[in-house]
Amino acid sequence: MDRSTFSLVLVSVFLASLGQILLKAGMSGIAASGSQSGGALILAVATNLKVLAGLFLYFLSAAFWLLVLSRVPVGLAYPFVGLGFIVTMLLAWLIRGEVPSVAQIIGTVTICLGVVLMARA
Repeated sequence: MDRSTFSLVLVSVFLASLGQILLKAGMSGIAASGSQSGGALILAVATNLKVLAGLFLYFLSAAFWLLVLSRVPVGLAYPFVGLGFIVTMLLAWLIRGEVPSVAQIIGTVTICLGVVLMARA
């Protein structure tokens, strides 16, 4: 995988992780505003700027991912999605103040080691 394709992978992973953080922030705001159900909940989600921004970043991430897939085999590219576990955990900690437990850290490192093994195979 060349440098430009690897850069596209990193951008895709970062955008997806940032999208997750925004989706969580948006949905936490909706949950904090009270119990909503049915149409009211759908309307609250559909009009929440953080949720919409998170979905937009997810879409943008998918666009970058399509560029990656046009350049390398999916078997080579897909293991790099595992980087999202690390990036999302770090962003949740840095942006949302969600301190990961030891078990979460060990689990994330284990997944990443598996990704490295898969990428080398």
